[in-house]
Amino acid sequence: MAAPDFDSLYRENRKLLWGLSYRLTGSTADADEIVQDTFVRAIEQPPADTASSLKPWLVRVATNIGIDRLRRRKETPYTGPWLPSVLDTSDLQPEPADSSPTPEGRYGELESVTLAFLLALEALSPKQRAVLILRDVFDYSVDETSAALDISEADVKTTHHRAREAMAGYDRDRLLPSRNVQQKSQAVLGNLLACLMNRDAAGIEKLLAADVKLLSDGGGQYSAARVPVEGAQKVAKFLLGIAAQRSTDMKIDIRTLNGLPAFVFTLEDTEPGQAPVFVWQVDLDAAGKIREFHALLAGDKVMGVVRGGDE
Repeated sequence: MAAPDFDSLYRENRKLLWGLSYRLTGSTADADEIVQDTFVRAIEQPPADTASSLKPWLVRVATNIGIDRLRRRKETPYTGPWLPSVLDTSDLQPEPADSSPTPEGRYGELESVTLAFLLALEALSPKQRAVLILRDVFDYSVDETSAALDISEADVKTTHHRAREAMAGYDRDRLLPSRNVQQKSQAVLGNLLACLMNRDAAGIEKLLAADVKLLSDGGGQYSAARVPVEGAQKVAKFLLGIAAQRSTDMKIDIRTLNGLPAFVFTLEDTEPGQAPVFVWQVDLDAAGKIREFHALLAGDKVMGVVRGGDE
């Protein structure tokens, strides 16, 4: 029996496996390594049947490696709030302006890499997360999901039901990353930056929802809030304090990351504890106010803005 053409196999399946691995772990670095480990296993320990399509086998291997990595990450203490790695999605089309969430709970290619979605997945167990991603993002059937995870179809159905229940809060408030939402987000970010430059606390508070939450991920490398900052007044005060510490000698780029506009700040000179590159992104509520503010400073989390992603 002829050996598989691994070069072709890699080209045909790399994007699928990378996208699955990123959604499973929320980490671009983990996704890179999971894809690499999957193909190393395919070369060193291929399945007995190489005449049939190897795609289901590759998905099963990558999914189980991803679940193991997710479990280890969740068991490892982390300094401060955890945020996913950012991913350049400028090549992906936004949701149509008139689109709305589907009643069956499917999640599109772009929505399923937004920070809001990836953070909502953190409430799920690793198995629930894998089932939900396979069923509701990649549109796998019950039997395909059963084969990928080596669990019974009854277990798939029960796990999927519990995962859907855990996502109810996200589903209730979700805003699809349509062009309209992208434009509103960019406008709010611009207004926020102008208010910060003018030290306009009242102006900042007008942009924030009353129950706004700020998550700042320095990964233990750089100065960041160790706990979420909550409430309009506290978030405004925190942002003004950060702005006062920043050097005016910095570059600001607008990038489309994880489906939404983001500010990427690059500092020419840094003080001890300052991140040389950091990212700001916001999630809006239905009224167009900021309901969650994400600040990524950890070096391994912002690599996607430097080299892009494989999505």
